[in-house]
Amino acid sequence: MTASIDTNRTLKIMRDAEKGQYCIYAQVCYDAQSVIATIRAAESARSPIMIMIFPVTMVQFGKPFLRFCLESAHAASVPISVHLDHAGTDEDIDRALTWAEEGVALDSIMIDCSHHETDEDNIKMAMPHCQRAAKIGMAVEVELGRLAGGEAGVRNIDEGALTKVEKAEKFLSQLGAQMLAPSIGNVHGRQPYLQPPESAQPFRLDLLEQLQSTVGPSTKTGSYLVIHGTDDVPDSLFTALVKAGARKMNMNSWAREPQVNYWQKHMEEQGLPDLYEGGMKEFEKSILRFLELFGSAGKA
Repeated sequence: MTASIDTNRTLKIMRDAEKGQYCIYAQVCYDAQSVIATIRAAESARSPIMIMIFPVTMVQFGKPFLRFCLESAHAASVPISVHLDHAGTDEDIDRALTWAEEGVALDSIMIDCSHHETDEDNIKMAMPHCQRAAKIGMAVEVELGRLAGGEAGVRNIDEGALTKVEKAEKFLSQLGAQMLAPSIGNVHGRQPYLQPPESAQPFRLDLLEQLQSTVGPSTKTGSYLVIHGTDDVPDSLFTALVKAGARKMNMNSWAREPQVNYWQKHMEEQGLPDLYEGGMKEFEKSILRFLELFGSAGKA
């Protein structure tokens, strides 16, 4: 169990990213192959990184898989933390916190109550979970506003609502959360309005900059900004997001799709070990490009 929030692995990684003005790549992992490929990429690039899992993966594979993720990440030669993304029900949040109290502790968790009707309801529902996480030294990410869309492992949300800067400081202070996932026009899953990417700039970079100056690491609130909904985002926008203050970038299909495509293409001709290895190499290759783009390569 994490003894203190002061020594929390996720927050140490985020502090260093803020100091170096780069962004942490956070990869969703559904299986052991993607976990190992993520670690390989980080060690190859000498980059800090984060492994993320969804609540559905915790249910599917149980405590032994989470223990595998934690032990593999923490044994790496570069800083790697393990984060639970989009824990949005009392059951999912309680499972993660209970396992932590039993000694299998995630480094951080997204306590996602953004699906409630109002920001006040969001705070009310998240508060007891945030307080419990604080007692065991687990870092917390929350979402203010609401992102539209959905992806594998995340519920579908029909409509989004932009984050209100004037509410962010009170929201974060009341919950004691260290990371904020704002809604700035980003969408979970495919983003058709970015096709072709040159034709649109839907993300509100000005809103991200306002949040950075209002509740970012250099402010009294001291929170780190996290970007969700990164499918289809062009490199130029990624670079702009990092410059505007994004310190954690949640990534999913960029690495997963090349892995799955490799499996489909070679399934009939390769044995399972070779198929897994080829898929992991594709996964790793996809991540390596972003570690350079986000400026974290060579920082570990």
